[in-house]
Parts: sequence; C-alpha cells; structure tokens
Amino acid sequence: MYDVEALGSSIDPGSNVLITGPPLSGKRELALDILAEGVEDGEGAIIVTTKDGADRLLDRLGRRVDYEGKPVAVVDTVTRQQGVGDVRDDEYVKYTSSPVDLTGVGIKLSEFLESFYKDRGITRNRVMLHSLSTLLMYSDLQTVFRFLHVFTGRIQSVDGFGVYCIDSTAHDDQTMNTLKQLFDGVIETAEDGEHAVRLADA
Repeated sequence: MYDVEALGSSIDPGSNVLITGPPLSGKRELALDILAEGVEDGEGAIIVTTKDGADRLLDRLGRRVDYEGKPVAVVDTVTRQQGVGDVRDDEYVKYTSSPVDLTGVGIKLSEFLESFYKDRGITRNRVMLHSLSTLLMYSDLQTVFRFLHVFTGRIQSVDGFGVYCIDSTAHDDQTMNTLKQLFDGVIETAEDGEHAVRLADA
C-alpha cells in the first residue's frame, strides 16, 4: 500500500487517481504533496508536465522535500514548444516537442519507469500528470482517452501510483464521465481548500 498522508488514506499499488476541481483550488499543490511524501520515503517520483516547465515544477517540489540525488524525474512537454534555447534530455529531465506528442510522452515515461523499476530496483513509484486539460486543448477526447488507457495501464503494471490533474470547469460532463472510467478514484478539490476523496474500494 501507498500511505498518503495528504489524502488521509492508503492507496493500493497499481492505482490511478484523478484530481479534479476548478482553477486555483490546489490541484497541482495536492499532487506535489503526494509526490513529495513518496520522495521522503525513498520512492521514485516522475512528473509529466504539460503546463509548466520542468524547472518550475522541480522548484515547487524542492520547497517540500530535498530531492537532490533521489529518484526524481520530469517529462517536460512545454519547454521545447516555447522555444527556450537548446534543451537536451539528461538523467532527470526528458523533453518532448509539445503536449501534442502523446507517443513521445508515453515513451519518455516508460524510459524513466524502466530506469527506476528495473535498473535501479525502485519498486514503488509515484507519477503525476499535470494537466489533462492541456492535453484536451490539443487533442480530441478519443485520442486522450486512448493515451490515458495505455498510460494508466503502465502505472498498473509496475504497481505504481498515478495522480492526474484536470480543471473540472473546462470540460463538459460527458468528457469528465468518459475520463473518470479510467481511474480507481477521484479527488475533488474546492476553492476553500477542502477536498473530497472517493476511492474505488471506499
């Protein structure tokens, strides 16, 4: 089990949880808290970012936990799209051309998971994807659903724990209900800082 103090509960290995709520309701912060807890316990942490560059998210993670020398990695879909200099993949950050490159995202995630799980023997890994809303801006629902089906399956296959953020106000009910089918639980954040947790076995 993954003990998740930020949610006040334990999560089964291989679970994928959706964090949904309006803008500025703390979705990203909650997801980072969940990752930081894992880093503190010696687990792997992988961030897939479609909204902020790797530097910004690592800075936010660093305010919560000292991750230097620990298994922390980022798949950055933003920086190259913004044309920020010549960025190259390294041990901690891998880049795709843009959030449209879902195949590239899947490949880079798999490379990190394989490196952590197989090469380094880190069998507990937390993965954060921020944000699904950006993916849905660039690709249609069917494409994103197929991508997430593979992505969540990958997390499941290595007994990982995935958290995914989405802006609930940016999408219609049909989109939200379609995507929710892929997850083992849903966390709803609110502007007052409260959040409701609904897990499959709850």
